Amino acid sequence: MSKLPKAHKFLDLSDYGRPVARIIATSLKNTSFTPVHVTIAFVISGLIGVACILYGYFWAAAFFLVLKSILDAADGELARIKETPSYTGRYLDSVSDIILNAIILVAVWYVSDSNIWATILAFIGIQLQGTLYNYYYVILRNQFDGDTTSRVFENKTPIALKGEKQSHVNILFKLYKILYGNFDKAIYTLDKNASRGKITPNWLMTSISTFGLGFQLLLIAILLVLGLKDYIIPFFIGYSVMIFIFIGIRKGFYGR
Repeated sequence: MSKLPKAHKFLDLSDYGRPVARIIATSLKNTSFTPVHVTIAFVISGLIGVACILYGYFWAAAFFLVLKSILDAADGELARIKETPSYTGRYLDSVSDIILNAIILVAVWYVSDSNIWATILAFIGIQLQGTLYNYYYVILRNQFDGDTTSRVFENKTPIALKGEKQSHVNILFKLYKILYGNFDKAIYTLDKNASRGKITPNWLMTSISTFGLGFQLLLIAILLVLGLKDYIIPFFIGYSVMIFIFIGIRKGFYGR
């Protein structure tokens, strides 16, 4: 099931794992596996990737980081195939992502020449990049009746959907707000009128998709296997400049 109508589909460079994710989701359709089980699987894959980074097995690390991206797409695919959307799964996915991002960058810092302050700056940059991509993407999906668990503004605890507990939603939403709240506020402050502007064109969404977590992990994997681990953290710091460029383009040509 596509998240967007055909006319507004764009080449999502962060979503390279989607075809395999659909195969995985389809194979699990008639099993007892739930989207949350798949989310747990991507956490395990990410942690194995971290262990491989720490021990210098960079090819293996690349494999598990890419596998993490594929499984990250598969949990949502499984939810759509089984028609079991949930806020529990949505927020568990996001909370798991940000924690894994921090752990992965700490592992890269440990095996490279970067200092801890640069690592923190790179983490902030990565999160702001991902937040901008998700912000524009969710706006686009909402403009075309996207999935029900995607909201442009996460400003209040949602009501639990069928099959999930409100207490779980409450806890995970609070964690989400603690971990993502400042990043969401920062991006909203930079482009608060995005939801009222023109539809973001496909070419710009493709460019912004380089901020997606899947593409970020792919870049880390490539730099690791090329022996360029010392460039990972500086790259993400420098690439954060594109946040302002993409926002400037959207506001200048397609905004209000």
